[in-house]
Amino acid sequence: MYRRPMTSHVAGSGSILVTGASSGIGAALALAYAVPGAVLELGGRDASRLEAVAVQCRNRGATVRTAAIDVADRTTMADWIADADLSHPLALVIANAGISAGTGDGGESEAQARRIFAVNVDGVLNTVHPAIACMRPRRRGQIALMSSLAAFRGFPGAPAYCASKAAVRVLGEAMRGELRADGIGVSVICPGYVESPMTAVNRFPMPMLMSAERAAAIICRGLARDRGRIAFPWPVYAAVRLLAGLPIAWTDPLLRRLPRKGG
Repeated sequence: MYRRPMTSHVAGSGSILVTGASSGIGAALALAYAVPGAVLELGGRDASRLEAVAVQCRNRGATVRTAAIDVADRTTMADWIADADLSHPLALVIANAGISAGTGDGGESEAQARRIFAVNVDGVLNTVHPAIACMRPRRRGQIALMSSLAAFRGFPGAPAYCASKAAVRVLGEAMRGELRADGIGVSVICPGYVESPMTAVNRFPMPMLMSAERAAAIICRGLARDRGRIAFPWPVYAAVRLLAGLPIAWTDPLLRRLPRKGG
């Protein structure tokens, strides 16, 4: 029988694991969940930035463990997640880590495209599958996958990024139905432009750019309500859904004129 997944994440209910927690949305989510009694497992590639986030979380009363880790490393990720669950059973796992790059002026190289997929797709698989293995025997838990509004239509300026986020979106939506019987909730997060090192390099207007703290607040509310898709801001979401539904012959000429993201 299905039991509603744990979504309140109050102190004592289990630990919260966040990848890509050293900056941007990941860091903001870590701080949002850093309340007295909370147990956080934070991963990121930049050890110094990750530790700075951990210090802020500890100052808010949370217990924090960090791991300087590359989500593309399948074995290391599996070991880290298993160890985290053994220490404090995982209640919420947020597969947030991701990278972005575009075509710039020289096109998208094969190496760049493969690295984006290794982090954005393989990194998500390396996070969620070990987490599922931990949660399934308990028949409870929640997993969140970080996609993007770019997942709804491929943009010529960032092919691999759009494609990788589309894969994550569809994966998460399918997993939500698959894991329901196991008592595991799955949510897909599709943000628009959010202030972060990833967007700081953009040299073009970003509609409705919001702070990472604001984005984290929206995400936390959506996860607490067990929403299947957390997409924001809604005007940009509506625009990309409309764009995705129009004939390609209509949209291609428009999209080719959009500014390119740097490579």
